[in-house]
Amino acid sequence: MPFYIYILRSLKDGKLYTGHTSDLAERLQRHNEGRVKSTKNRRPLEIAYFEEHDSRSSAMKRESFLKSPDGGPLKLKLIESFERNQLDEFLKKTVG
Repeated sequence: MPFYIYILRSLKDGKLYTGHTSDLAERLQRHNEGRVKSTKNRRPLEIAYFEEHDSRSSAMKRESFLKSPDGGPLKLKLIESFERNQLDEFLKKTVG
């Protein structure tokens, strides 16, 4: 089962949230429905970046790095280089 790290951007205040999940579409839905405490007051949210990992452990390590001071600059570069069509193609494959 693949796992994903993702970076959300709040359309309300522009702040970023980084997390991991095994179901990216469902997790985004939970965030936007207000069912995630840390982002409840920042809705609506959009995926600004995501990447796939082979294991939960790998995804969690990457998430921790991106949340660290050393990972911050890379996180911004990843968001800048992310192409929206990557997300559209992924969602077509996984959601239908």
